[in-house]
Amino acid sequence: MFKFNKKLAKSILALSMVSGLVLAGCSGGNEPSSGGKESGGGKTDGPAKITFWDENASPERTPLWEEVIKQFEEKNPDIDVEYVGIPNKSAKSKYDAAIAANDTPDVGSVQTTWLPEFAIREALLPLDDYFEGSELKDKINASAIEFNKKITQDGKLYGVPYAQNLDTIWIRTDWFEEAGVKEPETFDEFFTAIEQMTDKDNGRYGYTIRGGAGGSFQLQRLMFAYSGLDYFSEDGKVNINDPKHVEFVEKYLSYYEKFTPKSDITNGYKEMIAGFDTGVVAMVHHNVGSYGEHKKSLEEGTFKTLPLPKTEDGKYVAEGGNAVNVAVFKSSKNPDAAWKFVEFVNSKEAQSLWNESTGQIPTNSEVLDDEWVQNAQHIKVAFEVYENAETKLYEPPFYLPDYRSILDNIVDPGIQQVMSNEKTAKEFLDEWAKAIEDSKAKYDETFKK
Repeated sequence: MFKFNKKLAKSILALSMVSGLVLAGCSGGNEPSSGGKESGGGKTDGPAKITFWDENASPERTPLWEEVIKQFEEKNPDIDVEYVGIPNKSAKSKYDAAIAANDTPDVGSVQTTWLPEFAIREALLPLDDYFEGSELKDKINASAIEFNKKITQDGKLYGVPYAQNLDTIWIRTDWFEEAGVKEPETFDEFFTAIEQMTDKDNGRYGYTIRGGAGGSFQLQRLMFAYSGLDYFSEDGKVNINDPKHVEFVEKYLSYYEKFTPKSDITNGYKEMIAGFDTGVVAMVHHNVGSYGEHKKSLEEGTFKTLPLPKTEDGKYVAEGGNAVNVAVFKSSKNPDAAWKFVEFVNSKEAQSLWNESTGQIPTNSEVLDDEWVQNAQHIKVAFEVYENAETKLYEPPFYLPDYRSILDNIVDPGIQQVMSNEKTAKEFLDEWAKAIEDSKAKYDETFKK
């Protein structure tokens, strides 16, 4: 593990903290929505009060958190939890602003890619001692716990994963059967299916490309699934702009408007999923976590999920660290109460409720025997990939403090520039690769001294 240089780390992150404040000030109407008890962080004569931030609030997920909180408060009448729901697209900027102002919640749902940066900014409380003394120690997926430690500069645990994910391709099985088109297993079959399932005269498209916010994550996962490469070569060079990736991006983004909706260039998660659920597109690349939305709009038996297509040599490729975590913030005046909530979120009871509803993969081993897990087609697909001895897991450099900023501010707009023919695929990938290499050089200079 690299030596942690606190002074240099703070100087590196100064710009990102300022950016967080600017982003928060420009985020428009996406203000957090809260429910439940009144807020409060300090100790009072009554129950301890803690605030929980949800980084992906939606009409589907907010009620789940409210039910989890209700069950927690029934078991812990001495603790009141205030729920604050933040739309996904503004969540990172809200956290950045709160950290910069030292006005963070007690507990938060935190994406894996944020953990290294938040830890360097000394915003999070290390959970190692809590976790080691908890019953969770022998229940939560050990590899996920170790991954979360591995990506931080000091090797400490800053987030406990309550759900894992896997990128997959959701398809309309009824449409495929009607058209007599083979469900794709390879990338050649994937592109062929996109073309064959497109019927513009009837308002149907074979696929939808995520050109708006978050498109960088999906493009990156498809690129590496196609190439089978590691993120960095043996000599330390980033493989983002490898010729195989240029080849893939050129073909993939050339399908925009020909076989995908025109709105794809700005579509984010909600618009993309809506296109699938309302019968506009035959296939959508997302993850198993969108199952909860599909099942509300589509009849069972008319849709299913497939693994991302295999590489030329027949292997699955998946991104390591694809999980969402609960973290305790260092400024909490009630860290013990906050940890109790972390424990409950990761209990068999809460994880089963959450993951069955959302379609994500539980990390608590006790949940894996539940009937819904055994019967869920999308969970079986996830296990098919993760338990395959030949599956390759590549690891992006989550440890780079500005890794997420590069995806949000360089890669997402770059995808749109290629889709609108303002930039070639090679120019785009060269710019992306340079940003990662510059960031890594800065990181190595700082933390390898």
